Formats: sequence, structure tokens, C-alpha cells
Amino acid sequence: MNAPSGSSTYGLSSEARNLHWLLANLVEEVPGVRSVAVVSSDGLLLLSSDPQYRTVTTGDPAAQDGPKGSTADLATIVSGLGSLTLGAARLMDGGDVKQTMVAMEDGMLFVMSISDGSLLGVHAAPDCDMTVVAYHMALFVGRAGHVLTPELRSELRKSMETTQ
Repeated sequence: MNAPSGSSTYGLSSEARNLHWLLANLVEEVPGVRSVAVVSSDGLLLLSSDPQYRTVTTGDPAAQDGPKGSTADLATIVSGLGSLTLGAARLMDGGDVKQTMVAMEDGMLFVMSISDGSLLGVHAAPDCDMTVVAYHMALFVGRAGHVLTPELRSELRKSMETTQ
């Protein structure tokens, strides 16, 4: 697992540095976590555990497979899944969506609401302890939700743009 993006947090506000630290702790302390993404309500990646593109395994180091397998893909999936579940909740008069979990043969996907439509997405190994993942996600959301202001989201977006 690579260090979270912007691990060089020089020049960021204390709130932004704190969110980077919280993300790093989530990645490092929770067994089975493969990647983590925080996405704004408009689908933009705010924080990431690995924003780098990966080289295709065909042997051509110049070729890239785009963001497949990276948190850029995770951010897209989290945003889409969040939108889908929000629409379903509205149609069913179910209230706010708190968490979504997708169990796959080779992995788990967790999506949790943070605030103002922002989402935390975690891709984990299929044998992860779901309760541990959900607990640490809830800790992140509880700590991040009150500081994720429009100004901080703008700062995080800009820092993501400069690291990619």
C-alpha cells in the first residue's frame, strides 16, 4: 500500500493535514484495506491512498492502463454508487443513506456518507473483518465530517490536482 497522496503536506492548512493523517491511519491500521478515497458531492477526488496510475503488466513500461485499480477508479465507483443509493433511498422514502457495502468474490467495497454529500470509499480484501473496517470508517467520518467545509474541500481538490 502506497502512502496517501500528498503525504508531503507542506503548505496545507492544519485541517487538511489532519485529514491526510486520518486517512493514513485508516490505511495503515486496518488489515485488508486496499485503497481509500474521499469524494466530494460532485464526484471529485479529495483524498486518496494512491492517486498514481499503474503500469500495464504487459511488459511495456511506457504503457499505462489509466487509473484502473487506483483510487481514481475507486472515486468514480464511490460517486456513482453513492448517487445510485441516494436515488433509491429517495424513491423508497428511506431517509439518508448512512453506509453501503458490496461483497464481491475477490473484494469488498464500503461507502459511507461524510457530510454535505461527501463520501468515504474503502476497497478491501474479501477476508477483511467488516466490523473493523466499518468501525474505522465511522471514526474517520466522525472526525472529518465537522471540518470538511467548502473551503477545505477546495483546498483538498487543489492539492490532488497538483499531485497528479
